Amino acid sequence: MQRTILIIDDEKDIRTSLGGILEDEGYNVMSAPCGIDGIELAGQELPDLVLLDIWMPGIDGLETLERLKTLFPQLIVVMISGHGTIETAVRATKLGAFDFIEKPLSLEKVLITVANAMQLQELKAENAELKRSAVNEYELLGNTAPIAALRDQIMRVAPTSASTLITGENGTGKELIARSIHYYSPRRERPFIAINCAAIPEELIESELFGHEKGAFTGAVTQKKGRFDLADGGTLFLDEIGDMSLKTQAKILRVLQERCFERVGGTRLVTVDVRIVAATNKVLADEIVAGHFREDLYYRLNVVPFHAPALRDRLDDIPLLVGCFVAQLYRREGRESKKFQPETLEMLKGYSWPGNVRELKNIVERILIMTPGRIITPTDVPDLRGAVQSGPPPCPKLDTAFSRSALRDAREDFEREFIIHKLEENDWNISRTAEIIELERSNLHRKIKSYGIDVRR
Repeated sequence: MQRTILIIDDEKDIRTSLGGILEDEGYNVMSAPCGIDGIELAGQELPDLVLLDIWMPGIDGLETLERLKTLFPQLIVVMISGHGTIETAVRATKLGAFDFIEKPLSLEKVLITVANAMQLQELKAENAELKRSAVNEYELLGNTAPIAALRDQIMRVAPTSASTLITGENGTGKELIARSIHYYSPRRERPFIAINCAAIPEELIESELFGHEKGAFTGAVTQKKGRFDLADGGTLFLDEIGDMSLKTQAKILRVLQERCFERVGGTRLVTVDVRIVAATNKVLADEIVAGHFREDLYYRLNVVPFHAPALRDRLDDIPLLVGCFVAQLYRREGRESKKFQPETLEMLKGYSWPGNVRELKNIVERILIMTPGRIITPTDVPDLRGAVQSGPPPCPKLDTAFSRSALRDAREDFEREFIIHKLEENDWNISRTAEIIELERSNLHRKIKSYGIDVRR
């Protein structure tokens, strides 16, 4: 696309010579002899860049600059002057000028400045596009009543710093809700840090959350900042908080109450400003009765409760979700998009989706990858009901676990066979298996190694 440059200068020779040079470089050039004409011309065809002389009859360059930036805030303006002062340059910069070029004009200086200004404009456009994409990424898709109510709740709560507890089944998008709360909050420019409390071993969770000092334990050769440190000024998302130990819960409660903590092995109090958003698929009221969750922490977290609706409660959103997943996959893979027939979408709406949105996304991607044609028909959809009814094959070595006398040995036997079974289901793809069983990939690697599972098969 050809870029347009507007030259505003009362000297005709400057307009002619400068315009000729820029046209030779491939730019479309417009010119005006005074500030008033320049402003009018800019309004008729918004240029990509303005080269503006400071000393002109009528309104001078600085007043012209001020009016241009008021009318067109994103416009990039480079000032030109034959006898400018430092004071003038400073004032022009404060008014929003991109750069300042002195006369007599250096061809090399002009072309470099114009190229840099155009590059800045491209970066601004790219940044704006990324921001629009971010809004779409954290937007809850759906037009049904449960999603509309959830969006309204997010917009009401996001501007505050209230702690939030999100409940819901696995795969319903609890982290998406947390990210949406962060994105629409005043903390959006600060970090959003997520941690899965169920995926980190108990002996490491405190170090991950609060960090540690040098020498705090074997292997702590340097000081390490924890997730609370990293989220300072932003939002910390504690996923699956129902699986956190009572000891760690007590420390989380202290941070919520006092806004400070000590790193593992340290004595110095570290003060933080962090908004806590927690999520769980458990019923915490039952966990409190069973003695597995602190009641005082529950009330601290549950200032504003959110509930992520199951997909079966908003089946009419499936066509919209499918369209989004199709666009995401083909934007990522760079292939030609495929289309689901209305009958196919109706077929997907007839399933209860026990794995919720996550299951729908996985099924849609599988269909898109495995279907050679561009139109997805009902015959391209796998037998979802049959797969659920038949269930996974029984674990062949489960009896071994029951033969153990110690609970720890039985649990290890079961866990080993469970991991092998899930790896087989997913063609020994470790990343996919980790996602399905909701375990960090690095943690799954450690378990595979400790159980001596041969993944080379």
